[in-house]
Amino acid sequence: MSEITAKLKEVLTSVLPITLIVVILHFTISPLESDMFYAFLIGSALVILGLTVFLFGIDQGLEPIGQGIGNAITHSNSYAVLITISLVLGFFISYAEPDIHILANQVDSVTSGQFNKTLMVVAVSAGLGVMMTLGMLRILRSVRLKYVFTAAYGLIFVLSQFSSADFLAISFDASGATTGAVTVPFMLALAAGVSSLKRDSRMGEADSFGLVGISSTGAILGVLVAGIFLDVDKLEGTLPETEIATANMLESYGSKLISIARDAFLSLLPIIIVYILFQIFSFKHKKNKVIDIVRGIVMTFVGLVIFLLGVNGGFMEVGARLGMQLASMESSIPVLLVSLLLGLTTVLAEPAVLVLTHQVEDVTGGSVNRTLVLIFLSVAVGTSILMSALRILIPDIQLWMYLLPGFGLSVILAYFVPDLFVGMAFDAGGVASGPMTATFSLAFVQGIAAQVPTADVVTDGFGMIAIVAMMPIVAIELLGALYQAKSRKLSLAAKIRKRIVGGNYG
Repeated sequence: MSEITAKLKEVLTSVLPITLIVVILHFTISPLESDMFYAFLIGSALVILGLTVFLFGIDQGLEPIGQGIGNAITHSNSYAVLITISLVLGFFISYAEPDIHILANQVDSVTSGQFNKTLMVVAVSAGLGVMMTLGMLRILRSVRLKYVFTAAYGLIFVLSQFSSADFLAISFDASGATTGAVTVPFMLALAAGVSSLKRDSRMGEADSFGLVGISSTGAILGVLVAGIFLDVDKLEGTLPETEIATANMLESYGSKLISIARDAFLSLLPIIIVYILFQIFSFKHKKNKVIDIVRGIVMTFVGLVIFLLGVNGGFMEVGARLGMQLASMESSIPVLLVSLLLGLTTVLAEPAVLVLTHQVEDVTGGSVNRTLVLIFLSVAVGTSILMSALRILIPDIQLWMYLLPGFGLSVILAYFVPDLFVGMAFDAGGVASGPMTATFSLAFVQGIAAQVPTADVVTDGFGMIAIVAMMPIVAIELLGALYQAKSRKLSLAAKIRKRIVGGNYG
């Protein structure tokens, strides 16, 4: 019971700031229709309840499964087994991830079917499956993360030269969306399971992170390759009216419940099937352990359904409406200020962010403080949404002007900070852009783009998740640089004290 209470307190701290911002805006400069406002409040309550149950379920169910499968794959000593399982598992957990379907539906509807949602999901899932497999092989072969990310982003840079600006924006958005509420906890547990068997504990600690970041580059590569084959110069579209229409509260939630429950079940199904197969042929957990894991999976499913129901039922329409109302004001200051505040707060409510920061503290034995990581992530995402709003308001700012120097800097910094922080940083880029960002923040930015005459809903409306996926990488690497500088200072001070003590005795 104490664990659930602790999770509830953590979730309340994460979600209430977002709710408070919307409530203040409603009663001041950006009033909402009463139905929409009440739907948002109900959505907030559902997000809090769902996230609490979900996080507790992850601890009980998905983490033990991921670590067990990681250990079993490593013990098999067969690269053929590892490659086959990783490819299949990577493809299906991505294909079943609700976030990527949300984004693919938005891309399909906004582009009037020019980039078909099924094609996009398949391209993203295939790319993620390949790169997740390479990420698993990297852990076993002890290849340094900085070399892998240099090669991956080098290939992305080359492919982007043959791609349109629209596909570039969508590809980076896909990389953030595919690493969502279910895939991230499972991948983190999988990486921890494989790396825990390493003899070198420091290398094992560093290798617990990085798999999510490597896998998310596969989503970018998948969309860029699909864009080259489609050979479409410009994607045209408008923001569909249905996304911003006021709906009856019962309709908002009731109409979405069945589809959300189906998506949540499908997102967990590949993991359940793989666990059953491994339970039969490999690790054979005892009855009590199986019961605990089944209970955890059920709680994860229930929590995910409640969470996604709250996000999709009450958050998305409010995000788009606020974006449109604030962008229509004479001054740009309100929309820029709210963009910053929303970014600072929404990342704290991302389920995968909470899972990652807990794992950071667990794996490092508390030497890397999770609160400090959360602060760096919050500032990074706040800056990201602000940058996205500026890009829409100022036509001369192109997406590549952010992404090229940003990802370039992240690769360069990887050569100067500890491997542990490199893996954490690139994982953080994936986890920061989860269901809250893919719904509320993306809808908010698209609402701004729909209202600004000089903006393009496709080119400017998409690309926000790309910036959100980039800034946390740079932020956590900078945290790593500070951590390294502090460690060197403490080490130097210890050496000086030792010499002084030695000199006194001499």
